[in-house]
Amino acid sequence: MKNNKQIRSFSGNYKYRAAFTLIEIMVVLFIITMIAGSAVLATTSYLERGRKKTTRQYISQLDTAIKSFNMAVGKYPSALQDLLTCPSEVSPAKWGDSYVTHLQQADPWGYEYRYNTPGQHVKEFDVWSIGPDGQDGTEDDIGNWSTD
Repeated sequence: MKNNKQIRSFSGNYKYRAAFTLIEIMVVLFIITMIAGSAVLATTSYLERGRKKTTRQYISQLDTAIKSFNMAVGKYPSALQDLLTCPSEVSPAKWGDSYVTHLQQADPWGYEYRYNTPGQHVKEFDVWSIGPDGQDGTEDDIGNWSTD
């Protein structure tokens, strides 16, 4: 048994239609492509916002750890690694214990976190990520001075 539909033409004769036309297939493919493109754009935007939020939270944790280090030791760390292991110039009794449970080497875009003391943006110190563009000193940098 054939699965063909019988169609009546303008001349009154009946024809059989056995398949989709090329235009119908192209319209369906266009619609599917538009839906998939919208989904990809929405997902990409969502992921980028998540990366920025994660970076802000981690920088906030580093900011708190650096301030705690300063209160205990009496000076700011010379490097972020000093938050994890006691620096040689500091007494272990004064240093106490690790100020962070782990130290992430790279931000979500694969770039190292930066740290300077004294800071250029904040008087005491700056800790920041160079952001998605990989360029230092641009608008997308995320630091302890950022308000957004």
